Amino acid sequence: MSTVPSAGRRQFLATGAKLTAAGTLFAAGISQASVPFNAPLNCQDVPNGRVDTQHYWLRNVRLEESFIRDKGVITATQTGLYDIEVTDGKITSMQKAGTASGSAAGWDAKGALLLPATRDMHIHLDKTYYGSGWRAPLPRKTVIDMIHQEEAILPELLPVSEQRAEKLMALLQSKGTTVARSHCNIDPISKLTGLTHLQQAIAAHQADFSCEIVAFPQHGLLRSGVESMMRDAMQQGAHYVGGLDPTNVDGNMKKSLDTMFGIALDFNAPIDIHIHETEPHGVAAIRYMIDTVRDNPRLKGKVTLSHAFALGTLEGKALETMIADLKEQQFSIATTVPIGRVIMPLPQLRAAGIPVWSGTDTIADHWQPFGTGSMLEKANTYAQLYRGPDEYSLSRSLGIATNEVLPLNNHGEQQWPKVQDEATMILVDASCSAEAVAHLSPILATFHRGRQVYGGLAKSA
Repeated sequence: MSTVPSAGRRQFLATGAKLTAAGTLFAAGISQASVPFNAPLNCQDVPNGRVDTQHYWLRNVRLEESFIRDKGVITATQTGLYDIEVTDGKITSMQKAGTASGSAAGWDAKGALLLPATRDMHIHLDKTYYGSGWRAPLPRKTVIDMIHQEEAILPELLPVSEQRAEKLMALLQSKGTTVARSHCNIDPISKLTGLTHLQQAIAAHQADFSCEIVAFPQHGLLRSGVESMMRDAMQQGAHYVGGLDPTNVDGNMKKSLDTMFGIALDFNAPIDIHIHETEPHGVAAIRYMIDTVRDNPRLKGKVTLSHAFALGTLEGKALETMIADLKEQQFSIATTVPIGRVIMPLPQLRAAGIPVWSGTDTIADHWQPFGTGSMLEKANTYAQLYRGPDEYSLSRSLGIATNEVLPLNNHGEQQWPKVQDEATMILVDASCSAEAVAHLSPILATFHRGRQVYGGLAKSA
């Protein structure tokens, strides 16, 4: 059972996470199969070869088969080597290694572990320093301070936002991610330019990267007067209606949330709102949203709370009631697995069946400098923060990075991959998923719908 870490452990982890990130970047600089963090990316510059056909075999792939138990305790993971056939983006056959026959071309995984590709469910691809060299954020105290800084920076970022978004996508692919949900600024400075640039970047990679867009009023829906612009963004093809702290930024909780919900209802669109507020009005905002969804059944199952730090201020019966209500209205949570003063009740949310997705949020921008693009790192932080160092807990921690797609179910039965599953997957230098999470094992190859988008493999005979 996961437990809430102490304040001392939080401090230790905060330092450890920074060292882990630094170690990851150092390793990336010396690994042939890695992508230097701030270097221009050319996905063709890889060792060995790259799968270049829609019908092929991946040979000698390591798959998890079951848990190994000693006196009822899970102590290890049983794996085996397989040959995997991929046809038109799907897994069409799975055979024990060396037993499969067929004329399709083959590539040798050399015993690397096959895992589901990771997903970054909260990122801002539209505004970043990534690819332009080191630049630390400026000092600040509040979200409003950050908004003022951003107002000064956006004119510099907008002209290059499309190119930098593409570089970020390539970084994510090198870390095992090919599916993302990106927030995109809708503000008086960016207007719809950032959205247009992001849509163009995504369109250029539609075969190798999937991304939903949240129209995000970063400077406040009411504060910056962008309701009309938000509606234009939805008309232009944004997938989600975003929102931001309705009290601390917009100054009017009900009006801000009602405006956001009104746009969503008019466009029959889902919602993904940033809620950083931890004060009592943060809890009040979440309760108001639950009540609004209950009164508008069309919204049920269509609201994601990003960050939702106010949940970390609740305990006991208050937390139990909140979780029950969130589950009833089918809310989901997007989190960065934060280390700080507020510890989110992520294990309790997951145990209740509420979807908990993780994301990197920011990578090398004016908000935070700590992003590496690795969702395995988020799973690793989760395992450390909630004290899950054993084989079973580590393997379950992977789910926060894969939207709960896991090779083995909770009983240790093989559930992924299956024939006809989409071949969106990664090859990892690890013996099992628990090791991949614990050691942040290197990504050797990334595939999106059968298409290899990162890494190099030797062609098999």
